[in-house]
Amino acid sequence: MTTSPERRYADRLEEFSHRRPFAVDLVLAAALMGCATLGSELTLPGATPPDQDKTASVLMGVACLALLKHRSHPRAALIVNAACTVAVIALGYLLTPLLLAPVMAALYWLATQTERRTTRVYGLATMLAVTVAAAISDSMEQVSVLLRTIGPFFWLLLPLAAGNMTRLRRAYLTAVQARAEHAERTREEEARLRVTEERMRIARELHDVVAHHLALANAQAGTAAHLALTSPEQTKTILTDLTGTTSSALRELKATLGLLRQNGDPDSAPLEPSPGLARLPELVSACASAGLKVTVTTEGGPQPLSPGVDLTAFRIVQEALTNVTKHAATQAAHVRFEYAGSRLVITVSNDGAVVPVPVEAGRSQGFGVMGMRERARSVGGELCAGHRPEGGFEVTTALPLQPYGEGEATP
Repeated sequence: MTTSPERRYADRLEEFSHRRPFAVDLVLAAALMGCATLGSELTLPGATPPDQDKTASVLMGVACLALLKHRSHPRAALIVNAACTVAVIALGYLLTPLLLAPVMAALYWLATQTERRTTRVYGLATMLAVTVAAAISDSMEQVSVLLRTIGPFFWLLLPLAAGNMTRLRRAYLTAVQARAEHAERTREEEARLRVTEERMRIARELHDVVAHHLALANAQAGTAAHLALTSPEQTKTILTDLTGTTSSALRELKATLGLLRQNGDPDSAPLEPSPGLARLPELVSACASAGLKVTVTTEGGPQPLSPGVDLTAFRIVQEALTNVTKHAATQAAHVRFEYAGSRLVITVSNDGAVVPVPVEAGRSQGFGVMGMRERARSVGGELCAGHRPEGGFEVTTALPLQPYGEGEATP
């Protein structure tokens, strides 16, 4: 947006007046005193000027000195100027815009610094006093009363209108600045919220990857140690699976951390796709090598899932089976997928009793259930987890088959 040269000069003058207010006021008072002095010397053709030069100069000097206080006392400055102007008119001086310059300046500053009601009351009172003084003055006896009064009325109306426009412009600029500051704060808050959401997403992803693979690796290592002497071949198979488990953990950690390191370079190495239910057989095999037999059943016709829902479904099943491996005294778990209408219902259950765990481990399990619930909600689903009446533990989640809302939320 371009700015006119006049507006730029006005802005610079206003900025300078804020930095050096007294110097500016002193210069303006001197200029207004010169205008008033020049105006007191003007007369109508053939009229005799009044012989009160010193009195008029003193009155105008007092009026201009009062203007030095217009910033802190605009009402008092206007009252003094109005009184001095009326006194000068009463002395018989010709009423001209030059003579009215001090009181016009006082009206302008009053309109810029006070509210509208104060401006209206003091402005109308000043205009009335000056108009009445002009009507009864004998300096313009040859001029009709209408012409005597209409001129001063409009001359004094001009600074009031200009002051109101200046005040409205300042209020507009203040409102624009306030809106800009509010928008900046809103952007900062939105950025902080996005950072927090991203941190939570990364925390959930790392928790699922680390907790699952470490739990499987721990179970596989324990089983291998138990069978090392009695069944060397089975131990070798389990240790091979353990290598696959740790390799899978490293791959997923690399993919997750790669999102943080990616800088948008088109030449950078492509990231691995996010895991989904297509990797469910790999997950079941890893659990089997850790001593947990997982059976999977599907009801209804399988339907394609959006990437976010696919990842959420896989992570929930993964976390639920991890909890079974760590906390349930059982060697079997059941996973059931039910495609019903527009939702996918996933149930992960086991029949074993819960093994008592220390407080820290219990907290970790609680965070796991919390993370599953947050994942389900992030794509518009819901999740419940708890003990079964017939024994064991069950996790049930219902996820939408299509993305949540217009754009799918990132899990």
